Amino acid sequence: MKFTVNKSEILQVLSKVQGLTGRKTNLAITTNVLITATTTGIMIRATDLETGFEGLFPAKVEREGSVAIQARKLFEIVRDFPSDEIHINEIENHWIEIGNKNVEYHLVGMNPDDFPELPQVEDMSFFEIDAVALIRMIERTVFISGASDDKRAHIVGLYVEARENQDQRSMHIVSTDGSRLSKVDYLFDKDVQLPFTESVLVPKKGMVEVAKFLEPEETVQCGIQDNNLVVKKENETIIVRLLEGEFPEYDDIIRTRENAKRIPLERHLFLMMLKRMSILSTEEYRSVIFHFINDKLLITSTNPDIGESKEDMEIQFDADPIEVAFNPRFFIEALNVISSDKVLLDIVDDEKPCMLAGEGEPGFITVIMPMRI
Repeated sequence: MKFTVNKSEILQVLSKVQGLTGRKTNLAITTNVLITATTTGIMIRATDLETGFEGLFPAKVEREGSVAIQARKLFEIVRDFPSDEIHINEIENHWIEIGNKNVEYHLVGMNPDDFPELPQVEDMSFFEIDAVALIRMIERTVFISGASDDKRAHIVGLYVEARENQDQRSMHIVSTDGSRLSKVDYLFDKDVQLPFTESVLVPKKGMVEVAKFLEPEETVQCGIQDNNLVVKKENETIIVRLLEGEFPEYDDIIRTRENAKRIPLERHLFLMMLKRMSILSTEEYRSVIFHFINDKLLITSTNPDIGESKEDMEIQFDADPIEVAFNPRFFIEALNVISSDKVLLDIVDDEKPCMLAGEGEPGFITVIMPMRI
């Protein structure tokens, strides 16, 4: 195998696949990218056994073939290469020569036949979605993550479902860690026929990788086939293996906001207030107390090992006083993915979950459970 490629053609993709090749698996070859030279260019593949990527890129191919090259070192070589044109040549025994007339590297490759097969995507039905919308949906759900050792499918996965009625067709992505929930909607034109009707669980790690490959100005194709989510661009495809498991019913939780007291807040002021009040928080003392009383929100933080703090702000609140404990980090992370300058806080009492949404952003809501005082 021998080809010449322009640095600009592969640098970005080699950077993006580091999230896949840098992940630990039980196969050492997954730290490599598989490069296959054909008459139409070079195909670059990467996988962590859960999420796979393949893309076709232009190159001047002199001899066809495949090589498996250590992904991190190849990226570093290409990134710092002194010229635009890079020659890559397989010598013998999986040794790979990379260079030009001034600089030359020799890397030990691996047997390309040992590289895991990626699922084949054939005769598949897709639906189109704006990439910027899909990026936002992923950002607004993957920020909710459970404990690193939690392997439950509904905690490590995103729940993706399609809903269809006479007037509206929509896709929803829902995320939870057991203490909070985030739901984001995407509305399709009413004449769009969705190619999938089943609800699925997609690994959050895989969706993070999907977002890396999306460019805001483009439209992408999505579909589900043979237990895989497929996201397809013009010359790149990302395939994520689905999880097996059940997602808890969540509609009743969201409906509790119908009886809630709605409080509009300035997003940035509320965010900074919570950041200040969380300074004294530790793993042992994570909660702060929200006091809703007489058109005022008072937040207090007490940590016996460090000290205490309090801050208040004026709000619109004329109901019976409410005192409730929350983890401020949950609010901070939700506020960081809301675009609106104003947010709407729905509070019922000290036992029911609190709702948070951006004003003018009806397609996104976060539900946060109270903590015991």
